[in-house]
Amino acid sequence: MAMMNKTMNMLEGLVRQGSLHWVFGSRTSFDEEFEEMGQSPSGRRKWMSELSPAANVIVGRCSRLLDISMDELRQNFDMEASDSIKHPSRYARNFLEYCCFRALALSVQVIGHLSDKSFRRLTFDMMLAWEAPGAASQPILKDSSFLSLWQIDAESTVGGEAFSRIAPAIPTIADVVTSTHLFDVLTDSTGGRLSFSVYEKYLAGLERAIKKMKTQSESSLLSSLRLPRGERILDVDGTVTTQPVLEHVGMSTWPGRLTLTDHALYFEPLRVVSYDKAKTYDLSDDLRQGVKPALTGPWGTRLFDKAVLYKSISLPEPVIMEFPELTGHSRRDYWLAIILEILFAHKFVRKFQIEGVEREEALSKAVLGILRVQAIHDMNFSMPVRWETLLMFNLTDQLPGGDLILETLASMSDSLEFDRANKPAAASGIYSISALAMLSNLGVGFGSGSLVDNGTRLLVGELVVGEMTALERAVSDSKNSFKKVELAQATVDGVKVEGIDTNLAVMKELLFPLMELGKYLLFLASWDEPLKSLAFCSVITYVICRGWIGYAIALLLLFIAIFMLLTRCCSQGRPVDEMKVIVPPPMNTMEQLLAVQNAISQVEELVQDGNIALLKMRALLLAVFPQATEKLALALVVMALFLAFVPTKFIILTTFLEMFTRYLPMRKASTERWMRRLREWWFIIPAAPVILERTNKEDKKRR
Repeated sequence: MAMMNKTMNMLEGLVRQGSLHWVFGSRTSFDEEFEEMGQSPSGRRKWMSELSPAANVIVGRCSRLLDISMDELRQNFDMEASDSIKHPSRYARNFLEYCCFRALALSVQVIGHLSDKSFRRLTFDMMLAWEAPGAASQPILKDSSFLSLWQIDAESTVGGEAFSRIAPAIPTIADVVTSTHLFDVLTDSTGGRLSFSVYEKYLAGLERAIKKMKTQSESSLLSSLRLPRGERILDVDGTVTTQPVLEHVGMSTWPGRLTLTDHALYFEPLRVVSYDKAKTYDLSDDLRQGVKPALTGPWGTRLFDKAVLYKSISLPEPVIMEFPELTGHSRRDYWLAIILEILFAHKFVRKFQIEGVEREEALSKAVLGILRVQAIHDMNFSMPVRWETLLMFNLTDQLPGGDLILETLASMSDSLEFDRANKPAAASGIYSISALAMLSNLGVGFGSGSLVDNGTRLLVGELVVGEMTALERAVSDSKNSFKKVELAQATVDGVKVEGIDTNLAVMKELLFPLMELGKYLLFLASWDEPLKSLAFCSVITYVICRGWIGYAIALLLLFIAIFMLLTRCCSQGRPVDEMKVIVPPPMNTMEQLLAVQNAISQVEELVQDGNIALLKMRALLLAVFPQATEKLALALVVMALFLAFVPTKFIILTTFLEMFTRYLPMRKASTERWMRRLREWWFIIPAAPVILERTNKEDKKRR
């Protein structure tokens, strides 16, 4: 304690003298706070010994925002938090989270808070403090008689863990499911650390996206759209003549304006000076909709990967929306992602039968995700962005265990873990921020309904002070599984080879053990070495007679399992032996085309043979050749009686002996004679007739 008091006195003296400027370099948002703490007569009382300097500053700001003293904040936390949350090893960070969450929940109720530079700085500084909240977490360097404090300068950056903890407390900025992917996009060019300049640029883009959505929803240019469900317009494309949206239905193509709302997709065909009546493609009803990327081109050719295909049971044929651009297909990818997000959000609502305010909450999550995507889109990153990873419902559709994340979201809605009214809980004063409440505060509220106050947990949005919520645990488990999938996929990508001949060589090498086993069984069945064949036949016959087939299969599976376990134990820490494949001589383009043509010809022959066999079976069933039909019917009757009255064990034994002893010296001649007679009988059976009907030219083109 004496050492701590001495440190505090030294810190206070350094601050009063302005001697800390050499430590911090250029002035930061923390400098004035440090100075105020040192110059105020009550500054020492404001300083909490458990917290780092940055954490003390943030707690001080929170106390001013909440209009209560730091002492009261601490007393409330000590009274409301559980013993595990107040454990000394976790006390500093959990108390900091408690103060941050309370202050944020109050701050976001202010209209236009995203444009407030002090709010932007506050949220970023909260992340900085979260990374080193405790007094012991700051590196202390002794240099002569000076104490060097943890440096915070204008270039300080934050990591992904701090961002994923603080940012989702404000649903507008991030959510629990996609926060990691959002952070990765924002830090793609900064080495995995988020700077304030990039963070501020992102929030500015988010503010512009919100204003754009409000403007579009109120615009008189879109007054022709009839939106009886109180829909909100999320994006509009095709208004610029140089970047039209083309609708393809069958062979017809028409330019127009495409509008996405939180319930449907609208396309307004362009006439001479105005737009025609909008076509509605509903995304909210259960119409078995399908949305996927598509290829388009002139006169129905499939050349350009720049379109989105929409189909449903309400349409006679699919509709294709094309987004032309000179290079790439980023414009199409963006629209595909946001359309799917609304579609998946409504599927989620229907699957879990979510209604009322909870339904609006789910749709609000999708809308906020799209706004975040628009903000990232406007930042013009050099690297391509996978938009689906920034959208909650898109991402859960792809992540392993994504269904569990959705189940957790649904259960949270059912238990009303969100404080829809954005009201303080009776005891803690913690606000539970919902996505719906955020949109309402932004002036773009959805629907109506009774908002319910939650109650007693130290909860904000989808986060709980000092704990992982069920949603965070589900997301964490899914991400761990996804990492394993990525590692496995990397090995898959690494072994892919080009060329038909090379792939066939690899497959032949992989199937070599099975091919050798098959050759050996055929060798035994040929009776070229009678002793080996007799021994094998005797063993299998004995196993069948004793009814040990099930035990034999079980023993084989057990042998394989033991082999795998022994291999695992013996090869721990050793790399897997690489399979060596002899690459065939390289082929030029003409040789490759000929190889493909030969392969297609062989496949065509196989299909023809299959069709002929099926047509002959049809002829037998319809008695086109009566004599053959009679013989087949008699054979089927004998087989039916045999199966009905003979035990299964003897059926298996008879089948095995008949097949395995075909080429015994005493049976070989008769077997060859009977096989010849069977082929001759099959050849004389005619094929059932087939009539090929051609559709008219117009229908053929439409297909």
